[in-house]
Amino acid sequence: MADSTDKVTDNVEGKWFVDTQCIDCDLCRTTAPNNFKQNPDEGYSYVYKQPEGEEEEKLCQEAMDECPVEAIGNDG
Repeated sequence: MADSTDKVTDNVEGKWFVDTQCIDCDLCRTTAPNNFKQNPDEGYSYVYKQPEGEEEEKLCQEAMDECPVEAIGNDG
């Protein structure tokens, strides 16, 4: 389970986040490309835009459910 006290600094404010356990596997960016981006210098993904609408929310949930290291969280 993602740790809200250990978020990567690039996340935008909001309920969705990525923590430092991210291994930059690309799953979230592939699943919800409108919401996740890569920080190639640091080797992790982050939430660059909080989901807007039902479809983006669904895709972020799917990314969280499938994340192999449980690095995606939702404080909502």
